[in-house]
Amino acid sequence: MIEILLLLLVILMVGLNRKTSNRVTALETELEAIKADLLARQPVSVAAPAALPVAAAAAVTEAVIEEPVPEAEAVSAEAFPEETIAASTAAEDIAAAEEAPAPAMAAARPPAKPKTKENLESYLGARWPVWVGGVALAFGGIFLVRASIEAGLLGPGARLVLACLFGLLLMAGGEIVRRRAMPQVSDRFSNAMIPGALTAAGAVTLLGAIYAAYGVYEFIGATPAFVLLALVSFATIALSLLHGQALAGLGLLASLLTPGLVASGEPNANALFLFLGLTWVAVNAASRFRQRTIVPMLANIGIGLWVIAYAIGADDFDTMPPTLTLIVMIASTGFFWPGAVYSRDRVVKTGWGGMLGRQPLTITLSVAIMSVLPALAMLATNPVTGIDPFFPSAAVIAALAALGASRAYAAWPAMIAAGGAVLRLAIVAISLLDTYVPQPVGNEPLPVTTYTTEIAVSLLLGAVFTLLGFAFLKRFRKAEPEFSMVWSVLMSGVPVALATISFLNFGNLGRDWTHGLYGVGLGLVLLAGAEWLFRERDETDGRIDWAANFLIAGSFAGFTFALHALTNGIVTTILLSVLGFAYVLCMRARPWPALPWMMAAAILIVFGRIAWEPTLIGQNSLGTTPFFNALLPGYGIPTLLAIVTAYLLKDSADFRIRNLMQALASLAALMTVAVLVRHAMNGGVLDDRVPTLGEQSIYTLLTVGFSGILMTLDLKSPSPVFRWGSMIAGVLATINALSLHVFALNPYFSGENTGAWPFLNLLLLGYLLPGLAYALVAYYARGRRPMPYVIMLALAGAVLGFLWATLSVRRFWQGENIADWKGFMAAETYTYSVVWLLIGVLLLAIGSKLDAKSLRLASAALVLVAVVKVFLVDMSNLEGILRALSFIGLGAVLIGIGLFYQRILVNKGGEPATTDSQEPAS
Repeated sequence: MIEILLLLLVILMVGLNRKTSNRVTALETELEAIKADLLARQPVSVAAPAALPVAAAAAVTEAVIEEPVPEAEAVSAEAFPEETIAASTAAEDIAAAEEAPAPAMAAARPPAKPKTKENLESYLGARWPVWVGGVALAFGGIFLVRASIEAGLLGPGARLVLACLFGLLLMAGGEIVRRRAMPQVSDRFSNAMIPGALTAAGAVTLLGAIYAAYGVYEFIGATPAFVLLALVSFATIALSLLHGQALAGLGLLASLLTPGLVASGEPNANALFLFLGLTWVAVNAASRFRQRTIVPMLANIGIGLWVIAYAIGADDFDTMPPTLTLIVMIASTGFFWPGAVYSRDRVVKTGWGGMLGRQPLTITLSVAIMSVLPALAMLATNPVTGIDPFFPSAAVIAALAALGASRAYAAWPAMIAAGGAVLRLAIVAISLLDTYVPQPVGNEPLPVTTYTTEIAVSLLLGAVFTLLGFAFLKRFRKAEPEFSMVWSVLMSGVPVALATISFLNFGNLGRDWTHGLYGVGLGLVLLAGAEWLFRERDETDGRIDWAANFLIAGSFAGFTFALHALTNGIVTTILLSVLGFAYVLCMRARPWPALPWMMAAAILIVFGRIAWEPTLIGQNSLGTTPFFNALLPGYGIPTLLAIVTAYLLKDSADFRIRNLMQALASLAALMTVAVLVRHAMNGGVLDDRVPTLGEQSIYTLLTVGFSGILMTLDLKSPSPVFRWGSMIAGVLATINALSLHVFALNPYFSGENTGAWPFLNLLLLGYLLPGLAYALVAYYARGRRPMPYVIMLALAGAVLGFLWATLSVRRFWQGENIADWKGFMAAETYTYSVVWLLIGVLLLAIGSKLDAKSLRLASAALVLVAVVKVFLVDMSNLEGILRALSFIGLGAVLIGIGLFYQRILVNKGGEPATTDSQEPAS
């Protein structure tokens, strides 16, 4: 009882101090006003024109008592800076008009001094004691009841009555202190007000007493306890309008805990979620009046957690109450708080950062997350009402998407709703994979499982996103360009994603008319939407209309999905390229920037289908006829359309799509020819077996020729794709030649048979023809490509020609099989020296004729190899006349080469060659 008397004494002292505080405040105000008036009447000196106004400003600033903001918490001020500043400015203007005794004083009054940052003393002396004191009072009430129980002083009923009276007394004391508190205190320490702390302590005491009456002493039943706890909670929320946001949080917490504290043998889901819905409405009504954002966020989290807990813990799940509660929460967020009032006359940041980070971020994120998570949790429940949880889950997500489309600040709800819709259908599809399908018994027919509900809900939910996207674009397209881009993607991507998951898991993979017609309809609707957006766009605005172009991409995605649902195999592959080419032809009627990009997307999808199934129709249906088989139209038609598209875009102003289509067309052409060769060289089989030397030689010839063709195209129509593509093709061909032709597929190492014909054999195809191709491309590239690239091609051709000659010598002496295990013959060894020297002389002559330094260097290298071979190999392995002939031939060739080089160098130095009969000039 002593604690209660002390508390009453403190309250009485604060009340009595109110009169003294008012008198001191009035005297200070009057004194400072007189000072300001006297300073304003003094003449202003020319030498110091700003001195007196500054002094007057300082004096008036000290005297000005800031008009208290009507319970605007720090969080609210941060969430609504413009409205807070406007309200405070208006209040100061009114106070100035009422208190100014003369126009001179009004002129001398400066703007109100901004609030300064509080120091450590303010926190320790004015805030922490209030917070801790409030908690101590709450515990004091609880401990008082406990002490009386332990001492046995009073009966249970009397103790509970005293506890309730103590709680009511605390709340009444809080109201008395609030009415008589000094304005400076209530304004400066709005988050640590003594009235709020007293009211919170009283509310906790009342809640504890009511619960003890129910749970400990069983004086009252579950229903009265529930009603009393709810009344105290709602009263606390109502009092938060006077005492601050912290008290609203306490009332919310009490309301959310009330259903859990009051247990019932027969829980009623309707009563539970009706109470939670009323709690949410009460909290948001107070939040709208005081413009709060933290407590509504906590209310959203509480509602979502209750639905999840009910879905997990309930044996018999009733889908309607939690679903309606979530929909009410979503709808009230869009129409009540923050609603449309938030966006009115409010300046927000532009750009992506402003769209994703604008206030009220805490509310929108919480309502989005706490709608999607319960909607997903519903999928794992066992409903008792017969309603498939698939429906209420889709309804909640559709409502969240509607919130995202109805408000310009609800970017996160729109995107989270889209992700939740796709994730929800994926979860359902995965769960159905484990569903047991009963097997037929005896002669009974095989049971047929249909998924009509899943298909219908999935497609309808996708259509809802499309309609909501159109609604958003109609309202906010110009005001919210970034968010419009988001919705143009969502209204296209979500329906296609949902339809694709539905088709792959529930549809008929052969031919599904439901999904196919849905894709066609979606494509037509989005194409019509793009036409509408392009018609209404501002022609004077030179920026790209991304929203309209994204709708074009969405229409292409819808048509592509329809093709996969209605066709399969090679038909789908060909029609995809035809679809992309149709978009290109539409450029003649509509100059939309996104149209040619659809052809690029179509070719990329064709590449993906080829990677998935290279035969396009299956290996068993492909056939073995070379070239004239399903691969020719399956690869050839998309390639031909790609080439035609690249030609049509050769003068396009958009160099990006022009270069991309040139690259895709070139790659498609090379791939088509390579696949046809692969099929022809392997007996009609397309697999991953290692190619033979003959097959690889054809690929090398194709790549080298492809490099030359791109070089020709670049000379005719300069393009970075042709320029770099030709050099990349040459480099790749050179890498293949030096790795596969020289080592991996070389008949000397692999033991592959070279063929029975002396000249027209594998060595001709594998070495001589590619070497000549390299030589021709190198000759063609002189002066047109960088010199290192030309030298690389020339050296690659020289290496292949050298290998052809060397291996041909071995075949002459060893027969068709030239494997390394056969060893070497003496005549064969001598022949190598002769052939290498002849090749060196030939390269020297050609290099001199063409003035090609690379060929002359190759000649010198080859002669050096011959010299080393003669001195190291022939000297030890040859005998008799062959050894002598080897050295004689080497010496003769070296002397001839030296004489030849002397003539070349003299001619290049500009000095005339002299004959033996001419004497040198003295």
